[in-house]
This record gives sequence, structure tokens and C-alpha cells, in this order.
Amino acid sequence: MLEKTLIIIKPSGVQREIVGEVITRFERKGLRIAGLKMATLTDKILDEHYAHLADKPFFPRIKQSMTASPVIILCVEGVEAVAVVRAMVGVTNGRNADAGTIRGDFSMSNQENIIHASDSVENAQIEIKRFFIDSEIFDYQKVNISFINNNDELN
Repeated sequence: MLEKTLIIIKPSGVQREIVGEVITRFERKGLRIAGLKMATLTDKILDEHYAHLADKPFFPRIKQSMTASPVIILCVEGVEAVAVVRAMVGVTNGRNADAGTIRGDFSMSNQENIIHASDSVENAQIEIKRFFIDSEIFDYQKVNISFINNNDELN
């Protein structure tokens, strides 16, 4: 089933100049970019996005890290996109992430781990609405979709 999910290339990815490499991985996998923009995250949006971590002692470091530079925010779509993207991203701590994952290939840190990806279909829907307005999400047909998924997988 087609799903949309949210990806944020964090300041650690932007500053290390690997944005193109990261986006290319999602495109080569066959995911469709439905939305893409650069933004500077505010305290307000970070408080909302990381509300589940607000009482943790490391929360100020998260906010400092996420405001160190602009970020790249993507909405991608594909069959089981949430699980596919999570597998491509790897575990949170880059030192423990498998080679071949984004964090495994580009991160040596638990905090400066290059990328955020929605962890469930429900959270993806919430996060997409948090970071994009409706007119920033595009619906179009990829001309090569039949070479990426069988038609039965798209329904």
C-alpha cells in the first residue's frame, strides 16, 4: 500500500554536504519525492516535534543541534514507505548502524546522526502536516512506476 513519510536531513547532513547523496538513495530505491524544502527550525516546532523528549536532560542539546543550520525536509511516497525509509536510515546511533544504511555510512554519533525519519504511519501523517502545508505536497505519477512496483502492490 502506498504511504507517505517524513524525512528531515538534519544540520549534521547539511553541514557535511551530503544532502544530494542522501536524497539520491531514496530516489534510487524508487520512492517518489512528494515534497521538498529547506527551512530553519524554530523552538516552537522543535518543542512540538520532540515533545516526547522534552523532559530528558539531553533535550537542550537536541534543540541546539537542530537549529545549528537549516535542514532539508522531504515527504516521500512509496509502497510501505515508512518501513522502507526506516530500514534505509538505520538505528539511531550511527556507531551501531549497519553499513549500507544512511547512518551506518555517514554517522559516528547518536545525536549528530544525519537524518530523522517518521517511525510509524500515524506519526508520518502528523509530522507531514507539521512541516508542510497542503499545497507543498505534490501528487504526480512517476513514469517508471511499473518498473518499481507491480500494479498489485500499489492498491
